[in-house]
Amino acid sequence: MGKTQQIQKEMMAALKAKDTRRKDALSLMLSTLKAKAKDERRDLTEEEENALILKEIKQTKETRDSAPADRKDIFEECEFRIAVLSEFAPKEMSVEEIQQAVQNVLEQLGISSPTPKEKGIIMKTLMPLVKGKADGKLVNQVVGELLK
Repeated sequence: MGKTQQIQKEMMAALKAKDTRRKDALSLMLSTLKAKAKDERRDLTEEEENALILKEIKQTKETRDSAPADRKDIFEECEFRIAVLSEFAPKEMSVEEIQQAVQNVLEQLGISSPTPKEKGIIMKTLMPLVKGKADGKLVNQVVGELLK
């Protein structure tokens, strides 16, 4: 069962349980997924669904972070939406897993002691492997620490 069907099932359960906050959060995500599928004129792959869910979480975090300090209602609503959407997001890679992926890429490229000049080629090879599984900023930070 794809993420779209899972979200639709959970939304119906929230509707039956009269949990309007959860239903609203899931409804927004479902409409985003369905709109993308309609634009593509086909069913989305799991990777595409995951990318949309992660994008929605990122946008919600940005909304939360840009909200004025005195607007606790916006902050709480964003936190709730992030918690609900995180249930469907793919598991993020840990720092150790990212470091292992970087080591694998270094071995693949034959680089024993990387220099800052080689960061571009390392990132170019690494990012397709971790896309949708790890935050790009975190990956960049791990690679940056390795090059120091």
